[in-house]
Amino acid sequence: MSAPAPLLAIVGTTPNIGTTVAAFALAYRLASQGTGSVGYLCLNLKSAKTHRYLGNDKPETMLDSLRPELATGSLNTDKLLHAMQAVSGNESLKVLFGNMMRDQAEYFTPPEIEHLLDTAQRTFDIVIADVGAYWDNAATVCALRRADARLLVTTPALSHFQEDGRRWMKQMSPLFGIPGDAYELIVIHPPHRTCVYQTKDICKEMDVTLMGELRLSEKLLPQLDSGTIDEWLAYDEQGKQAMTEPAQRIMKRYGLQRRPVMAVQPWYKKLMTHRGGRIS
Repeated sequence: MSAPAPLLAIVGTTPNIGTTVAAFALAYRLASQGTGSVGYLCLNLKSAKTHRYLGNDKPETMLDSLRPELATGSLNTDKLLHAMQAVSGNESLKVLFGNMMRDQAEYFTPPEIEHLLDTAQRTFDIVIADVGAYWDNAATVCALRRADARLLVTTPALSHFQEDGRRWMKQMSPLFGIPGDAYELIVIHPPHRTCVYQTKDICKEMDVTLMGELRLSEKLLPQLDSGTIDEWLAYDEQGKQAMTEPAQRIMKRYGLQRRPVMAVQPWYKKLMTHRGGRIS
């Protein structure tokens, strides 16, 4: 029996800072750069946004749809895959959209979440669990407890990385058996905002190592509203670089196979230059 796939849990210090953008961008990069399958689970039970970011305001299936299988322990690979959506242009990435009924968040039980994670880790080569920034639900606690890597998302705002970071990572996390230093940091830089605190200062304050940084752009915000985050990641110059370094580190850490990069031949470069073309 093969070992379960690596599980990466991504949690934010603060709501609405871009945790889902970072989580999805990482999943997208892992799928586009690697040869394996990637499962993205939106486990943000109180503020699920992934379906909107991908332009599917009324998905036919999502986490809610799996409640009967989760309650009875009967979820299998085929049922899980049937409930997930493939990302256009990046078919090895499958997405399970999150809970739509916020008032039902507390009704998901630890055994249900464990069963979902078990099934996902049998189905994919690597699993990304986006749990948002709320700790008062089984999804956040279960995913963080069993994760192979815990990625903590914050911003250079002092109230985010110091106040919220200390409250959750340093005070709450150990209560569930997760040491405060068992995280790696992802720092999100909002567009056009001068930051007083540097990334090294944030890491020192939180006493964690840096996994990577994500710089948001003005172009991204309207694409989130229009449900085209995948297009930003695929075609925008800044979007094509988003979460590239963290993805490379994770692939190396877990021995995930990279896709071969096709080299551009010198004669083709000369031809394109002669014709005034550009090689992307």
